[in-house]
Amino acid sequence: MPISPRRSILALALGIAVAMPASFATADGLSGAYLAARHASFYSDYRAGAEYYTKALIRDPANVSLMENAVVSFVGLGELMRAVPVARKMAADGAVSQISRIVLLVDLAQKQDYDGMIEMLEGGDAIGPLVDGLAMAWAEIGRGNLDAGLAHFDTVADAKGTRGFGLYHKALGLASVGEYKRAQEIFVGDKNGPLRVTVGGVLAHVEILSQLDRNADALELMVDVFGEELDPRITQLRRDLEAGKKLPFRTVQNPSEGLAEVFYSVANALRGETDNGYTLVYTRMAEYLKPTHIDAILMSAGLLEELEQYELATLAYNKVPRDDPSFHAAELGRAAALRKAGKEEAAIEVLEQLTKSHGDLPSVQSSLGNALRRLERYSEAAEAYTNALVLSGAPVADDWFLFYARGISYERTDNWEKAEADFRMALKLNPNQPQVLNYLGYSLLEQNIKLDEALEMIERAVAAVPNDGYITDSLGWALYRLRRFEEAVTHMERAAELTPVDPIVSDHLGDTLWAVGRRLEAEFQWRRAMSFEPEEVDAARIRRKLEVGLDAVLKDEGAEPLPVLANGG
Repeated sequence: MPISPRRSILALALGIAVAMPASFATADGLSGAYLAARHASFYSDYRAGAEYYTKALIRDPANVSLMENAVVSFVGLGELMRAVPVARKMAADGAVSQISRIVLLVDLAQKQDYDGMIEMLEGGDAIGPLVDGLAMAWAEIGRGNLDAGLAHFDTVADAKGTRGFGLYHKALGLASVGEYKRAQEIFVGDKNGPLRVTVGGVLAHVEILSQLDRNADALELMVDVFGEELDPRITQLRRDLEAGKKLPFRTVQNPSEGLAEVFYSVANALRGETDNGYTLVYTRMAEYLKPTHIDAILMSAGLLEELEQYELATLAYNKVPRDDPSFHAAELGRAAALRKAGKEEAAIEVLEQLTKSHGDLPSVQSSLGNALRRLERYSEAAEAYTNALVLSGAPVADDWFLFYARGISYERTDNWEKAEADFRMALKLNPNQPQVLNYLGYSLLEQNIKLDEALEMIERAVAAVPNDGYITDSLGWALYRLRRFEEAVTHMERAAELTPVDPIVSDHLGDTLWAVGRRLEAEFQWRRAMSFEPEEVDAARIRRKLEVGLDAVLKDEGAEPLPVLANGG
């Protein structure tokens, strides 16, 4: 995959390629511990990696690859103190490793050894131009040399592709020493426009404005960026500003926290641009330097989820205190991690408890609804979705999914009148949403009502997502129900190509083939349907079709017979 220009500039600034900078060399005569450790690395199993690399190092303490991968595992676990001695050993042995240098730099920053940081970076133990430049700046501020620190920020800002990093951290550096007016000027911008920042950057700007006794401007900024956002963190800040409180500047309170923000800023830029394991290194560093950096904790947890390390993700989410405004976000994440780990009931319990403390948030109610719906607890799911819609107020475009999901819940509990109303509301809010078009259209087909409208809806859905096998199946089935059998075969065969192991699609294809006289092929498809997941289809009906044919089954059911010409009779 070619590296995008943006990605390559950031990669050069960080001194990285695209993947994790671990050497992973192999050698003959590997011990069982080494093999187990390598297996753990492949699956990002940091806990197992920490155990087995440690055991392997006992046998081969000078092996650079083992040391580097042990550091990776310790960092992935969030246990930086275990990584530090190994990183020091690597440095003493002259081993070149970006991650070990990151660990050593962060250890110095955590101890507020700013002289040591500068000595390390000036001595050639570089990490990459971006981190080096920002770290030098924060270290100089730590030594009381503000002007020298600002000069380093300017150097980063002048480099290609890293202007935003340099200016943002320069503003934070000024604010950290009380120079709020100068920091505000940076956020406002110059001829190139205002400084573009993340959500955290906006909140830092809000704090700076409040420190300048400009709460009204801070409120205006929040409205412009967040609108009517219901997130508790945003809501609380807005209330404090409206009450005339002067917000303390908490984003960066000392140079060590400044370096934490460096690592978080880089992680935010890297997210989705490179390997999740590499990005995790940066969020773990931010967490270590500032244990209250909730955004870094949440990002670490999210990365661990994507790496399928659900237990570690759950532990990360647990770090967010109950009284923190982001507690609900952490609990929603914890519930998601539990669900992905196969612990559906535990996830439901988390969400039900969350409704007791944060039940006034639509996202909490909708998440509970989604979890209940996955467990086919449709009545309870409908109630949760109703709560979410009531809390959301007047419907807006983004609410289409809530109506759609509640409609599914009603349909599954045989409350068709309410289900249809919700599906149609979802389409009113999002007229061309293919999943809603398909679900409503297919439901109408199954009830054998409004078939022309059902066909029109499904045709629109297929036009939107032509390679979706399930929606293509719906189109073929609509044509079958409308007795346009020759047309139906084309779409049903296409659906079977797109979803070759779906029992319902195979069953539908079998019926359609029978209707055009291709009986041997029809029987083959019915047998295929039974070979996949027979519990998803009417197995007794399929067996009956195989015994006596579709015509006889339709006659027994009192259904309209197939045309004589089509069935070969």
